[in-house]
Amino acid sequence: MTGPREYPVSWEEMHRNARALAWRLLERGPFDGIVAIARGGLVPAAIVARELEIRLVDTVCVASYDHKEQGDAQILKNIRGDGANLLIIDDLVDTGTTAQIVRKMLPRAHFATVYAKPAGRPMVDTFVTEVSQDTWILFPWDIESPVKNSDSVGFLWVLS
Repeated sequence: MTGPREYPVSWEEMHRNARALAWRLLERGPFDGIVAIARGGLVPAAIVARELEIRLVDTVCVASYDHKEQGDAQILKNIRGDGANLLIIDDLVDTGTTAQIVRKMLPRAHFATVYAKPAGRPMVDTFVTEVSQDTWILFPWDIESPVKNSDSVGFLWVLS
């Protein structure tokens, strides 16, 4: 048996797909605000917010992955209310674990993702692209090591 397939997504492709998500959401709104699921939902949420001219953007923070290993989900930041007239944005729904947690927090919100895997797809209202469950999407912000783990840290200190 082979391991997961990797699918690299460029910044340009993410921007194009997030704009496509915004176009699909146009007829579902209007929305009073966006709730991005941090961290993966931050980039597509910013693009969707711009495209839909939504200025109110907040976050919920749920940690469930450590690199490629999924563990127990932890709520790091919650949001008040039931989600009425809000749009939840994430980059991907995978197993649906994070989506279930956020759906429970904001049951009346519209949930949208750029990518959806079969196991999590029932948890979202709108998505752009379905990928197989064994596909590991390499988002542009995950391709390089974080600054704190990078050799370029010394260079950053010189600039500051």
